[in-house]
Amino acid sequence: MVSQKSLQKYAELAVRTGVHVQKGQLLVISSSVDCAYFTRLCVAEAYKAGAGEVLVKWDDELTTKLIYQNESTETLADIAPWRLEQQKNCIDKKCCFLYIESATPGLLADVDGKKLQAVRMAKETAFEQFEYYTMANIGQWSIVAIPTVAWAKKAFPDLSDEKALDALWDAVLMSVRISDDNDPVAEWEQHNNSLTHYCELLNNYNFKSLHFTNAMGTDLTVGLIKDHVWLGGNETAKNGAVFNPNMPTEEVFSMPSKFGVNGRVYATKPLSYQGKLIENFHLDFKDGKVVNFSAEKEQDTLENLIGFDEGSSYLGEVALISYDSPISKSGVLFLNTLFDENASCHLALGASYPDNVKNGTELKRAVLNELGSNYSKIHCDFMFGSADMHITGTTQDGNEIEVFKDGNFWGAFTHS
Repeated sequence: MVSQKSLQKYAELAVRTGVHVQKGQLLVISSSVDCAYFTRLCVAEAYKAGAGEVLVKWDDELTTKLIYQNESTETLADIAPWRLEQQKNCIDKKCCFLYIESATPGLLADVDGKKLQAVRMAKETAFEQFEYYTMANIGQWSIVAIPTVAWAKKAFPDLSDEKALDALWDAVLMSVRISDDNDPVAEWEQHNNSLTHYCELLNNYNFKSLHFTNAMGTDLTVGLIKDHVWLGGNETAKNGAVFNPNMPTEEVFSMPSKFGVNGRVYATKPLSYQGKLIENFHLDFKDGKVVNFSAEKEQDTLENLIGFDEGSSYLGEVALISYDSPISKSGVLFLNTLFDENASCHLALGASYPDNVKNGTELKRAVLNELGSNYSKIHCDFMFGSADMHITGTTQDGNEIEVFKDGNFWGAFTHS
């Protein structure tokens, strides 16, 4: 059973290191009702840290499933104006966002995929005007996750409810560097420094492209946008606050050139999308675009993802993570992208992050498009790292540098 001490540490970490709420700032928390006990700790910690106001937006995934099963697509896709006004009001107040996840993998597997797609499109279109606030780090934001029995039984199906929940809590706390006898805030500071080291090396090499290969069949060349920037760990919002968008995080990531991706990539972990699990899939790219794909399970859901909009068939992110990272070595398949993406190199279909190109947050969308940045209403990560992943970087003058060998950073990247 998770201790109250660990829960308190987790709340403090989420508020002070994750979202890093500032004095007098509005904190907006999105949370499932299943996580209410933890959310209350975060609210208390936020006020202790000096938050001027805390707004909690509750949801319940079982109620959401009932809604999808019983309401029409037209009703679901009708976004009430007050929801938009509420979001605008929060952003106008220069708020920060904390998202507390606890989704059950595959919960919406029996819901019509076309309905899910239509509602997702309606929501993304309606709230698109506000997405830049977090995509460009204008304000702080962070995502953490809280285990539930339903999620734990998906991750550990052979264990009893109690043992599965304990096992998932152990894995989650390990991944966010929390134990009963440590200082997680200090450990995160050290971890962020380590990720910064990798970013500095990659930025100094200024690679033109990366070539990924493994025995599974991945043979993919990812061109990188001119003046790309590698980021990882903590980031800085426009107000100067340093925050960690994802907890956990093990990645360093940058921006692919929209039309510069070619070859085939095989996913190495299931992808949870729209409440469904896409398994054993591969994608073929030509001049940046997915031109062929196949999945053993949820092929239609994969098709919905790729065909969501024009940009969802192109890449918006490439991320590098050593196979020997703590989450990977745990051997736990979380069935949750927040965790699984940090156990494996991954790619993202959809939108690029503007800060992955020099001065990107200061550039207009048309200029970013000309540079080769990808635009989409969605951003969806999928995992393709493996124990035998090999990565070769090609510099601007044609030199080849070994970046990964046997799934891990290699050569100069292993030394500080």
